Formats: sequence, structure tokens, C-alpha cells
Amino acid sequence: MAFPLEFCSSTPSPTTVSSETQRTKGPYMCIAHHQSSTHDNSLAFTPSNTYLDGLRIKQMEKVKEVRLMLREAGNTLEGMIMIDSLQRLGINYHFQEEIEAILDFHHRSLDVSPGLTHRSLYEVALCFRLLRQHGHYVSADVFKNFKDKEGTFGQYVGKDIRGMMGLYEASHLRIDGEDILDEAYDFTGKHLKASMIVMEPDLADLVRHTLEHPFHMTLPRFNANYYLKNYQGDNGRTGVLQELAKLDFNIVQSLHQGELRAILKWWKDLGLSKELCFVRDQPVKWFMWPMAMLSHPQFSKYRVDLTKPISLVYIIDDIFDVYGTLDELILFREAVNRWEVTEIEQLPRYMKICFMALYNISNEISDKIQMEHGWNPLQSLRKSWGKLCNAFMVEAKWFRSRHIPKTDEYMRNGVISSGVPLVLLHMLFQLGEGMAKESVDSVDDIPGLLTWPATILRLWDDLGSAKDENQEGYDGSYVECYMKENGSSSSLENAREAVKYMISNAWKKLNEECLCSNQFSPCFKEASLNAARMIEVMYSYDHNQHLPALEQLINSLLNESIPLTKP
Repeated sequence: MAFPLEFCSSTPSPTTVSSETQRTKGPYMCIAHHQSSTHDNSLAFTPSNTYLDGLRIKQMEKVKEVRLMLREAGNTLEGMIMIDSLQRLGINYHFQEEIEAILDFHHRSLDVSPGLTHRSLYEVALCFRLLRQHGHYVSADVFKNFKDKEGTFGQYVGKDIRGMMGLYEASHLRIDGEDILDEAYDFTGKHLKASMIVMEPDLADLVRHTLEHPFHMTLPRFNANYYLKNYQGDNGRTGVLQELAKLDFNIVQSLHQGELRAILKWWKDLGLSKELCFVRDQPVKWFMWPMAMLSHPQFSKYRVDLTKPISLVYIIDDIFDVYGTLDELILFREAVNRWEVTEIEQLPRYMKICFMALYNISNEISDKIQMEHGWNPLQSLRKSWGKLCNAFMVEAKWFRSRHIPKTDEYMRNGVISSGVPLVLLHMLFQLGEGMAKESVDSVDDIPGLLTWPATILRLWDDLGSAKDENQEGYDGSYVECYMKENGSSSSLENAREAVKYMISNAWKKLNEECLCSNQFSPCFKEASLNAARMIEVMYSYDHNQHLPALEQLINSLLNESIPLTKP
């Protein structure tokens, strides 16, 4: 079922997707561990008709069939390969208990001789990656056996294409200080790229896709189409997995279409785009964030509700960057920090409208969380909005005074002004986490699971801004701060390389948080990772200042259907 193009924007246009993704600067699961008290809220947006009901019946039948196959594969290499395939097809959420049982077995077996010794590079790399993805620490020393006498990954590894692809994938889960995985990343990337010229076309295409879209850095559901077309394996198993993946894709796509209709209606009824004609009008783009972060179908209502504060982050960012005077911005910031409706009379009309939208949406979301989880997070959300406006105010003053701050000062403020901590805080409470006082205090201090995705977003945004900024307002960039701080010794290219290095390091820190941070559930960790994975899609602009990756994503997930039978 193709999603009508007019639903991709509030105003129908043959160039809808392009207008949605033009250059603008600004901020923007692992379900087995989610509390069983959380009801399935996907049904509200799922159309009920004979066709979809038939798909769901077939889906349930295929799930039972695949579950039996997975249990039969068990704790073997075959089982690990099947888990990898389920993840790449985006259907692993149906089998969390079976997957965790298999991975727990492999993790326990690492302490029993011979562990991973005498296994192939591909098997070791696959086991390492799957275990780390699911929160099990595995030492990177398992790859020492594949080094030669000189301590490098030698010619033997260089001839093992499958093993190198696995090692390249595994290297993206490295944490700070794992030099062997840094070496593995450099070695495999270089050798795989060089080997492509002598490969068969199909293999070369697979290698190219791996290099450009490593699994850990990419949203699995967004790659499902590619993997469906290129998935190879045992014919019987391949057919069953593909059938389930196609059914699942079409059912979930229908769900997302219903969610988007609800968002477009909400956005139209809210009327902000008419009252505040200077702000961005991009509800489809905003919806892609929660669609990426909360990928499990059962989080349907959460995705719709989370789009609302995300839209306000963009709108308030526009007010501070583009439209408001300094005096008006000071008044607005004070109003948000006070959070008193009776004290907004001094605000200009457009700010009153924005404040009331913020006030009402925050109360609405807080009331829903209280009804579902028994605790009202409004105080924490208020504080977070205040911090965001304070950070926007700092940037507005920098811009108007032409002040270029030190890099560390810029990044401390930029983490908050990215909007990521605020959005992830909303999500944390939606999932029913952070309800204990200790968790709330920790969130107020901005823990790593919020800090590192925010760091990645701020740096990716600035990397594009340094090249070509097409927004009327301007609030600086890390590249500019870096070049001033390092004087004449720093070129634009050096500054950009420094930013790329910082992004790579932030990913290492985020990987470490996902392995070590025990106060948050695997579900929230996966959402934090998905936020980081989505950033490159949102900030990879072409020379026309459009977002081709986002355009492709919107079409793939909302417009293009996957046929259930071969033509």
C-alpha cells in the first residue's frame, strides 16, 4: 500500500519531499526488557480492514514457524547467523527471548576453554558483534589470534573477504582505548575497498554497502529493503524469513501511515505554521526522529506524542536564531523558566502563542505519563525546557555580539542546545523509566546516554554548517571556534578533520555507555543509539542543500511497498 505523496507535507506538491528536506540548521528496542505493564498502544493508529487482518494472521503463522527454526538452530553458528539475519530484516523484535537465550549461552561459554579460540575470523567477529550489541562485554583481545608475528592483520586476513567484512562490522562497536579495533577498522576498510575492483559485481555491491552502511551505525529497518533483495542463505530458511519480513514491513508501514495522518491533523489543528509564518513547517521530517528512535511497533502512541516536543524544539530554535529580538528572547526565556501562564502578557503575540503551545503540550504528555506509569514528570520537563531556552539564549548573545567562544564552552552549551537531552528525557518518561528520585537526579545531570548522541548531533550539524549555511539566522559552529582557538596553524580542512575525530570518539563513548550504564534499560539504550544513527541521515546535505538520504528514507518507509509475492 503506497502512502499518498500529499501526506508527506502539510501542502501537497509534486516536490514535497525535497521541500521537506531543504537545508536548515537546528536540533533536531530492545523490547524484551520493557515493563510488561506497558500496553500495546499501536492499535489506535492501525487501520482495521480485511486485507490487513489477513496479513496479521499470516504474520503470526510465520512468526511461529521462524521461532521453531531459531530454536532448532540453537547455540550453533547457524543460530548466530540467523539472529544476524533477523536483525538485518528488522524482525528480531518477535524473538527476543530466544535471541537472549542463545546469546547468554555464548557469553557464558567465553569463560570455558577454548572459548572463541580456533574459530574462524567470521565466527569470532559475528559473536563479538552480536554480544556487544546486546549489552554483553567481550574483550577485544579475542582478535589477537588473527594477527601475524609482526603484530598486524596480515595477508591471511586480507584474503578472507567474509571474515574482513565481519571484522569491519565488529570494529564499529569499539570503545575508547581498544587500539586493536582501531587497527581492524583501518585495515579492513582499506583492504575491502581495494579488493572490490577484482570482485564479482554482486559481491562488490555487498562490500560497498557494508562499507557505506555498517550495521551498528545504521537503522536496521531502513536497510530492510536492501537486505531483502540481497539476503542469501539456506533456501528454505531464506524463503520463510523473507516472507515474514515482507509481511512485517507492510503491516508496520500501514501503522506508520496512520501515525503520520494523526500528526498532520494535529499540526494543522494546532495552527502554529499559520500564526508563526517564519518557522519551519516540516511535520514529516520531525516524525522521522521518533519513528527511528522508537522502532518497535507497540510504541505507536509514543511516536506520535514525541513528535510534538520535537516540533517545538525546531520552532523555538527558529525564534531564537531567526526572528526574535534580543529583548523579546530574554522575556521568552524568563517566561519558560517561570512557567506561569499569568505572566506572559508582556510577550509579543507570536511568543504567547508559542508559549501556550509548549505549556499545553507539556501538560498533556505529563498527564498521559502519569495515567500510564503513576508519576507526573512535569517538573523535570519544565526544567529541561528552561535549560534549552537558556542555551539558545547564550547562542543568541554570542551571535549578536559576534563573540566566538572557546571550543569547550561552545560544546558544553551545544550539547543542550541540540535538543537531544530534552527529547530523550521525554522518551525516558514515556517508557516508564527515570521515575525514582535517583534516576531523575541523574537525568538532570545529563548522563552519557543523552550527552553523546547530543554531541554527535551538534558536531554533524556544524560539519555541514561550516561548508555551507543556508539559514537566515546563524549561531556559530564548532569549526569556527576551533579555527579561532588554533590560530593561523589551523586550516578549514584541519578543523573538519578534528570534528570527524570527535564524532568517532563520541561513538566510542556511546558504545561504552551502552555496555556499562546499568541504570537504564536496554530499550532506552537502543533508543539512544537509534538517535545517534539517525543524525547522519538528517544532516548529510548535498550541493543543493537537500537531504537525499532523508528523501529516500521517507519514500522507502512511507511510500514504497514491498510486494508479498514475486511478479
